[in-house]
Amino acid sequence: MGKIFFLFGNLFLLSNFLISQINPQDIDIVRDKFGVPHIFAKTDREVAYGLAWAHAEDDFKTIQIGYLAGNNLLSNYLGNKGLGADFITQFIGSEELFDKKYVSDITPEYKIIVKSYAEALNRYAEINPDEVLVPELFPITEKKMLRYAQLQLFVSSKGDMWVSKIISNNISTKIEKTENYIGSNMFAFNSQKTTDRDTYFAINTHQPLDGPVSWYEAHLCSEEGTNILGALFAGSPNILIGTNENLAWTHTVNEPDKTDVFALEMHPKEKLKYRVDENYLSLIKRKAILRFSLLGIPIRIKKKYYNSIYGPTLKNKSGFYAVRTPILFDIRALNQWWLMNKAKNFSEFYKILKMKALPGYNIGYADKNDTIFYMSNGLIPKREKGYNWKQVVPGNTRKTLWTQNYDIEDLPQVLQPKSGYFYNANHTPFHSSGLEDNPNPSQFDENMGFEKFDNNRSTRIKELIDKHEKINYTDFKKIKYDRQYPKPYNFSWMNINHLERLDPQKYPDISNLIRRLQKWDRNADSNSLGAGTFAVFYNELRPFYKELDGEKIFPPSFIINALRNTKKYLLRNFNTTDVALGDYQKLVRGNKVLPIFGLPDVITAMSSRPYKDGKVKVVSGESYIELIRFTKKGPEIESIISYGSSDHPDSEHYSDQMELYSNFKTKKMTLNKEKIYANAKKIYHPK
Repeated sequence: MGKIFFLFGNLFLLSNFLISQINPQDIDIVRDKFGVPHIFAKTDREVAYGLAWAHAEDDFKTIQIGYLAGNNLLSNYLGNKGLGADFITQFIGSEELFDKKYVSDITPEYKIIVKSYAEALNRYAEINPDEVLVPELFPITEKKMLRYAQLQLFVSSKGDMWVSKIISNNISTKIEKTENYIGSNMFAFNSQKTTDRDTYFAINTHQPLDGPVSWYEAHLCSEEGTNILGALFAGSPNILIGTNENLAWTHTVNEPDKTDVFALEMHPKEKLKYRVDENYLSLIKRKAILRFSLLGIPIRIKKKYYNSIYGPTLKNKSGFYAVRTPILFDIRALNQWWLMNKAKNFSEFYKILKMKALPGYNIGYADKNDTIFYMSNGLIPKREKGYNWKQVVPGNTRKTLWTQNYDIEDLPQVLQPKSGYFYNANHTPFHSSGLEDNPNPSQFDENMGFEKFDNNRSTRIKELIDKHEKINYTDFKKIKYDRQYPKPYNFSWMNINHLERLDPQKYPDISNLIRRLQKWDRNADSNSLGAGTFAVFYNELRPFYKELDGEKIFPPSFIINALRNTKKYLLRNFNTTDVALGDYQKLVRGNKVLPIFGLPDVITAMSSRPYKDGKVKVVSGESYIELIRFTKKGPEIESIISYGSSDHPDSEHYSDQMELYSNFKTKKMTLNKEKIYANAKKIYHPK
């Protein structure tokens, strides 16, 4: 019997060895004129290897930074600025979760994908040791990759926000109003709404323009059923949004209630004992090992945290609090996204969604069969009624200890709407299509926490759609690139509409600014004086925003003071109040500086931060854009990204898409292998 086990053990090792042997000469990296990598190979594992290699060539640094954050090594590179990520990645137990779930929960096919992707990164590091940031990160393993994914998904579930609140002793019973700096849009039209009976689909994500959660465009094609063009984040082994030959999908951020905080009831005398119903249980002690730098000298410190039955637990001045969110128990999100890459029709796609591995995100879908679909997706706990789940809930009873999530069929969704369209701009899922097609909010438990608000983008998209009985492709692109605020303004986080009612004569010192904003056509064009004034005014409102104390309406005094500050700012930095948006707001990459359109919460949304000489630069907003038209001949695709395909300043593709992007233009893309090879700028193999 022992010899048999020994034989099978050797065969298992041999099979693993054979799986890991990839011949880079069998992989083609085909760069188009914009440097976008098209990866061609026979197998999916070879394509994963090629993707990792191409992305490492373009931005190895950002891939490493992500993995460092997910494996409590970020402070080794960033110093004390990395301590927060290093703590959270240990606090959420991602290492233990991987050890518990990887073998049983990840499909055999995807294990090969992850392994092959890691193999390429390790080979790249071996050949380019000068690009390695922290040697301890290598070799990259499947565990290190998926631990980083867990950190990102915990953050996207707002788990990090609650950890920060607990640590800072800022657990409040009042829900804090927040400003939405980043937004995304998606919309689709099927033959019921289009003049040519084609199906249109807009992928219009708003993300940071640089860093770990900025988009990277790639095309992956194997002989095992993969042929997809889209975008991914640094360190992802597969596409996260995009289109294949049959279908396309994208995401926007949604905010159903996915994360809960529990106040534990501690024993009056015995330390680390907490009450659950009639019993007391013991907290399990944990220690996060952190690398603190003091005057440049690294010191290993230990930060205590605990585990309770509710989840990872922290102590602050007011007590012990546990954080619980479904992503703490599941590692299959990337696996699900990879399967979505390979879906051929809606039935397959919906079956994959039933895996319930993605913790959130609205999902928009369209395909060559004229099917369109929208869902406010999420891992949403089935919670006991009778508690206010928007606040901290009692952690002293198993009634609050949820263990199940809602099924996909239980979530708000729209399939083949009679109106022929759906749309989402991070607003309520209950306004997502025509009046007869919208999900009914009364059918969903309030404890699911779905959004109930509209915003400027959702209001404007619906307004534009309603102007057309049928739309053509030109109309479709005009909707996508619209940059006008509706009347009245419909910011979900503030009300400034009484700006329209101010009497300029009562405020002679700022009367010209008041008149300008009142007469402004509300278009966020780079050459617009009104948009330039509004951009500065919007930023000058921020200090007053904090004084609203939960209210939404800005009093007139705040508006007037913000306008006076706007005038001071413009005169101090530009010596005039006549400043166009593009003179104030810039798209910056290296030495290239371009005037740029967009304001917060217009369809072409932009968020900016201080740059120099009183100017600001765009840091998030319109990022990766992919427009798909499903015709009888197949999908027609055009795309654009804010900067370029490379993160290296000396690369010709560092900023070569900026001019197109800033002028509302796109580049034609294709899934056709022959056309890609025929027009290739460079064809080579990884090493």
